[in-house]
Amino acid sequence: MVYDGRNNRFRRHEAVGMDHLVQQFIREMKIASGVNNVRVRAAWDAVTGASAYTMDVWLSRKVLTCNISSSVVRNQLYFQKDAILQRINDFLESDDIFVHDDGEGPAIKEIILR
Repeated sequence: MVYDGRNNRFRRHEAVGMDHLVQQFIREMKIASGVNNVRVRAAWDAVTGASAYTMDVWLSRKVLTCNISSSVVRNQLYFQKDAILQRINDFLESDDIFVHDDGEGPAIKEIILR
């Protein structure tokens, strides 16, 4: 089944995986940025383990901005920034729900710690 946005119906052509349908639904309903922010927050918490000190995380134009409440934790994360960036991109590559805006390049290019 393929979703037809013009008629708000599913057309039956060939079998399509559920992961493809979910991503297509997210794009059609224009909720990709909200879903991506939730998935990026989950990736940040899983990779860094600094969720107790993280006040806010958001993604805008492939730049991940994080507000950290502890200067000590922020300094430790700063020195690990390249490794964290690579692990978050790997996490998001394997995530079926995260919608990549363009098929090329990493999902996140830079991390800003505040």
